[in-house]
Amino acid sequence: MSSELPGQRPEFLRMTAAPDGPVTCVINPHALAPDPAVFGIALAGAARHGAKAWAQAVGCSEEDALERIWWGLDAERASPTDEPQQLS
Repeated sequence: MSSELPGQRPEFLRMTAAPDGPVTCVINPHALAPDPAVFGIALAGAARHGAKAWAQAVGCSEEDALERIWWGLDAERASPTDEPQQLS
């Protein structure tokens, strides 16, 4: 996957995951908008794109994949599994 973005648009989120370990998120709010609601809208769009990717990769329906993604988001919101840390 190329890091080249269409039209040289700024990157506002990068996520990595260690095997059986934590997820690291690097977020650049200045690249998106002053209102954090725009970040929420982008995350919802990412969930829909994720459902399409999972459906294609594992052969489930997009609807089932999206339902599981929303379930995971709701579970994490209700009971967070980690505390965000400032990257140095």
